[in-house]
Amino acid sequence: MAQQDRAIRTRRSILEAAAAVFDERGYNSATVGEILTRAGVTKGALYFHFTSKEDLALGVLDAQLAVGPFPDQSSKLQVLVDQGMVLAHRLRHDPLVRASTGLALDQGALGINRGTPFESWVAQNEDMLRQAKEQGELLPHVNLRETAELFTGAFAGVQTMSHVLCDRADLDHRISVLLSHVLPSIAVPAVLARLDMAPDRGERIYAEIEALQEK
Repeated sequence: MAQQDRAIRTRRSILEAAAAVFDERGYNSATVGEILTRAGVTKGALYFHFTSKEDLALGVLDAQLAVGPFPDQSSKLQVLVDQGMVLAHRLRHDPLVRASTGLALDQGALGINRGTPFESWVAQNEDMLRQAKEQGELLPHVNLRETAELFTGAFAGVQTMSHVLCDRADLDHRISVLLSHVLPSIAVPAVLARLDMAPDRGERIYAEIEALQEK
């Protein structure tokens, strides 16, 4: 178990170092040597976890959705809200997640599929919307795929604007506002009335996630 814990910590430190270098220099200008120096690990340790710079970048990109399990909720739309609010919270407090988002938006990052996190998040949102529909939480007209793509794209745009204007200091509030505008157009009124979309929702749910992981 101790060896496994060390491996997890080493992988995390390599990802954080890679994220910092990608964020500072851009993907194309970053080198594996710089990442090794920043992480303080040997080349062998790095290549034990990652096969290439591209593989490192994909690991950083995956960090956006690498969280969970989420606390159970009777409403699947509440889980959809929680996923968005937790990501907003992590973007404010987790350097790895911030760098992951920056890498996804780096138009100079040639040679990697920057669409992967967007595609994964759309799929995650669509799956949660499908479960919500099966529980009778959605209005009849809702197109699951289009709604998932709209929410994903709107979130990306809002977080970018918040980043530019105030280094994401108001991101929790902005995503709460986004949800309060989007959800009434898709949710059954009785379900909508019970949803918690408060700006501090992400912080509260993330604390629950961390507590679950410690058990």
